[in-house]
Amino acid sequence: MAENAPEAEAPALECPKQEEQECPGGAPEWMATFSDLVTLLMCFFVLMFAMSTTQQETFKELVESLRSALGVAAVPEAGSREGLTMKPVPSQTSAEEQKVDEMGGLIQQELEEVVSEVRELVMFNKLGGLVTASEGDMGAVITMTDMLLFEKGGAELSDMGIDILRKIASVLSRLAYHVKVKGHTDNVEVNSKVYPSNWELSAARASAVVRLLVESGVNPKYISAEGYAQYKPVATNDTEEGRARNRRVEIVYDRDIIARDFEGLNKGSK
Repeated sequence: MAENAPEAEAPALECPKQEEQECPGGAPEWMATFSDLVTLLMCFFVLMFAMSTTQQETFKELVESLRSALGVAAVPEAGSREGLTMKPVPSQTSAEEQKVDEMGGLIQQELEEVVSEVRELVMFNKLGGLVTASEGDMGAVITMTDMLLFEKGGAELSDMGIDILRKIASVLSRLAYHVKVKGHTDNVEVNSKVYPSNWELSAARASAVVRLLVESGVNPKYISAEGYAQYKPVATNDTEEGRARNRRVEIVYDRDIIARDFEGLNKGSK
């Protein structure tokens, strides 16, 4: 019996090699993340801009910066349908605003000079506690106690009061602005045939100061006398010390009135 010959192995069928496929064209994957980052940055700057009060010139600089950074040419312009609506903001102060600022500066300077000179006068004459000068939002106020100016319950100026008022007048006479002289009393009613109430007494004291200031060179067109009786206190009327503070005469340069006088002087000089 013949040995069976080994079966010949069938040759392996080789599959035809598939052609290598080329990578499809396009941007690399990291570009997606980068694009998202750039978009978020642009949104951030747009939000910052929308919440600010950036002027037109700044907005233009921002647009050019975005164009340069993003490499795009189409960035929404201000006022367009796609862009942010901008209200024009003047880059320079108007002439009218400049005049107001200049006037305010001049008024402030003159008020400070008045207060400074009166304070020097107070120090030189050792009148601390009897005469004070202050400058605030309302204007400049020179306050004198009745102890310095008058006898108790009267409206006749004392010798010391006359001397001090003449020195104050040398400061006030240089200003062509309206000044108010205000008389004040405490709440103790006067018992006098000449002054039936504190109204008459406070007005008479203010008038006496006005007369002396006018005699000393203050223009009468720029001065007035007002009486307030006990109705404008600066301290309590329950103590003697408080009543002494309330019995006073104030020389007041009102800031708003000075501004109107200043405008009138400017118009008259044109």
